[in-house]
Amino acid sequence: MADDTNNAPLFQIQRMYLKDLSLEQPNSPQVLLEQGQPQVEINLTLGAESIGDSMYETTVTATVTTKVNDKTLFLVEAKQGGIFEIRNIPDEQLKQILGIACPGIVYPYLRAVVSDVCTRAGFPPVVLTEVNFQAMYEAQQAQLAAQAATVGSTNGSGAGSAA
Repeated sequence: MADDTNNAPLFQIQRMYLKDLSLEQPNSPQVLLEQGQPQVEINLTLGAESIGDSMYETTVTATVTTKVNDKTLFLVEAKQGGIFEIRNIPDEQLKQILGIACPGIVYPYLRAVVSDVCTRAGFPPVVLTEVNFQAMYEAQQAQLAAQAATVGSTNGSGAGSAA
């Protein structure tokens, strides 16, 4: 019976934390007097890496750039991290957990941080929209498969046979 529990799949959140945070207002206070509708650009990046025996760090980074009349009003970059213990999961499922489930758990914390920082800086909150991490993961996998197919066809190498 002890062997069954040692080989049972395990997924646990160990810790959530704010890994990095930056707020810049490079053109203040002059830009605060500018009239016009701000343009907001939001970029998200994901990261995942092994940090020990069955321990993984997943990060989600948001870069929010807000401009008025082509002048930067403010720039927020926040990186939220999570540490997860994941054991006895097949590699393909592990990749999906790290690319879909873990970012989905970390992201709400990041959304709160970005909104709070904008408010504390004296601006209306920027509320990050919901993200479908499964669709992002599938698109990334399709892109990697397409790149592999392109590289394979341009190498001109034929299929080998096992003897």
